Amino acid sequence: MRRNARKPAKKDFVMRNPPWHFPALFLLAAVLAFAPPVFVDAAESTDAKQAEETSPAAADPNRLSREGLVVDFSVTPAPVPGDRPRAVLAGSPAEVVFRITDQESGKPVRSLYPGAWVDLAKPWEGDAGAGGLPCKERVGLYLGGKIGIRPLVDLNSFFILVLNRDPSISVIDPRVGITGITKLFTSIPLKAPGADWAKTRDDKRLFVTMPRAGKVAVVNADTFKVIGHVDAGKNPVRIVLQPDGRYLWVGNAAEGEDDSGVTVIDPVAQTVAARIPTGGGHHEIAFSPDARNAFVTNRRDGTVSVIDVRKLAKVKDVPVGEQAISLGYSASSESLYVADGQTGKIVVIDGRTHVVTARIEAKPGLGPMKFTEDGRWGFVVNSRDDAVHVIDASTNRIAHTIAVGSRPFQLALSPAFAYVRSLGTERVSMINLAKLGEGETPPVVTFAAGEKAPEGASDLVIADTIVQAPGEAAVLLVSPGDETVYYYMEGMNAPMGNFRNYGHRPRAVNVVVRALRETAPGLYTAPLTVPEAGTYEIAFLLDTPRILHCFSFVANPNPAIARTGPALGVEFLLKERRVPAGEPVRFRFRLTDRYTGAPKSGLANVRILHFWGPGMFRTVEPTREVEEGVYEATLRFRRPGAYYVHVLAPPEKNLPYLTLAAEKPKTPAESGGKVPDAEGADKKGKTEEEKE
Repeated sequence: MRRNARKPAKKDFVMRNPPWHFPALFLLAAVLAFAPPVFVDAAESTDAKQAEETSPAAADPNRLSREGLVVDFSVTPAPVPGDRPRAVLAGSPAEVVFRITDQESGKPVRSLYPGAWVDLAKPWEGDAGAGGLPCKERVGLYLGGKIGIRPLVDLNSFFILVLNRDPSISVIDPRVGITGITKLFTSIPLKAPGADWAKTRDDKRLFVTMPRAGKVAVVNADTFKVIGHVDAGKNPVRIVLQPDGRYLWVGNAAEGEDDSGVTVIDPVAQTVAARIPTGGGHHEIAFSPDARNAFVTNRRDGTVSVIDVRKLAKVKDVPVGEQAISLGYSASSESLYVADGQTGKIVVIDGRTHVVTARIEAKPGLGPMKFTEDGRWGFVVNSRDDAVHVIDASTNRIAHTIAVGSRPFQLALSPAFAYVRSLGTERVSMINLAKLGEGETPPVVTFAAGEKAPEGASDLVIADTIVQAPGEAAVLLVSPGDETVYYYMEGMNAPMGNFRNYGHRPRAVNVVVRALRETAPGLYTAPLTVPEAGTYEIAFLLDTPRILHCFSFVANPNPAIARTGPALGVEFLLKERRVPAGEPVRFRFRLTDRYTGAPKSGLANVRILHFWGPGMFRTVEPTREVEEGVYEATLRFRRPGAYYVHVLAPPEKNLPYLTLAAEKPKTPAESGGKVPDAEGADKKGKTEEEKE
């Protein structure tokens, strides 16, 4: 890190004792282990190229055979009603697919973590736009932490979603930007403050309950736009998507008996499928793994309602005590566990017969409950005793009672730890799952998430304040008292840093992943919307075994959106993206009508903005038209490093930009007194502008 870097403002992303690789990982959104840092040198690229040329599958450009694996690549257009497009269209959704199989057996290879980056190699009209570095060398720059060097589409990224106290959701890009801090990608306005949320497995839809509005907001998680509202009855609070994704279930904590129950929503049609009265009080919701039955607590009545999902009808009410406060389903014991906050008992209900089979004695003050993914261990907080009870589902007994912070109120589980938030302390308690069932009480490790306890915040919501970050070794958590979002990596003594929320008061956190996922054995996919027509290169990286390969695909023009976006097309007339630092460089580009391809001549006030990657040395240079539609400027890059180069042609906005690498200049003997030319042809002498 630069010692003279500006002091971060409050709530900038701040790194505490960062490991050396940390800035690069955050820059590339591979911070959470999507792609470990790898540097590609010229020798390695040559070896890789030779390996490709000798590959038996080299005849098929969409198939790669190497290191005992076969990688089949495709980009599949998303289906549309009544038709299925035969080609990928610009601006339309598609899916990137990598099928990875064992070369000898043909069996799918599971549990890999490939990375991928997409860049435009050639626009639909005109010559190659970016030119310069080969695909593999660009990957080396992406992973090497060069600020300002980023792909057009990063398939290793994610966004942080923050549910705010005001009626909005902040969408934060966790990657460090050119100014050295993370940025607010966008903000999603809501009709009323949100209380809880749920998302689809593919991260394409987000659903937010708004109790004051009596509605559920439907958010397109690709565009981060609200695309609909569904009437969800009175006081909709808890929202859960059933395991197969067929229905959304909303708990209505209404006063009247007829209004208190659940509203069942079809998430695709965005319509109400059923309204089912269940009983009085707040409602928590759980499902059997096959989604045939839904279980709904009725806190005030002390009962659990069993609902047949196929019929959308209540089957029976099971009495569980005085205050049915939380529940969880264990797949290993095929039983439902319900905590009675008043009596301190945990009632066990058979998942098929729906009869009570056991009662586990704990203590009054029970609260939220969660089970591990395998269903073996259940966790229930006890706010009166400042403890967490651990249920062994194999014996239906409490295996451990573990002391935690003052008044625990929320649980979160990662593959390795149970996280416990407490109202009376800023410290988060961590329980190691590997230590459960060993006889002795598992030790508790704590870390401070801010300086203020959650009890200092008003309007706490029931949505999770801790969520697992992409990968298996980190979490994101909100400190409502400090109004800050923290990033914590397991094994550290304190959070690695925090994220700004730009004046909003955070109450809950979630993530939307834009990365390759294993959606079926050996099948790794990611959604993709290409911004414009052209030929694209997609770099595929696998760390173990080590494979780096570049595939390509074509996105055709989309007649439906042909005339959206900037009217100008920019073609950078470059052969090299490496330029000498500190020396004048002639920089040329062509401006065309984006729709007709005709050159745009005679434009006034066309300028070039360029700056060093960290946001320094911002310089605006005028241009002159040297040929029809071709403009030129003389640029000087003050020091070695990565640079952004933007074309400014008012009133157009968001024109394509370029990244260049400025390198230490050659000696006079090496350069022969020639002036570098951005078109690749060195010319002697200086222009009149340079003489001045």
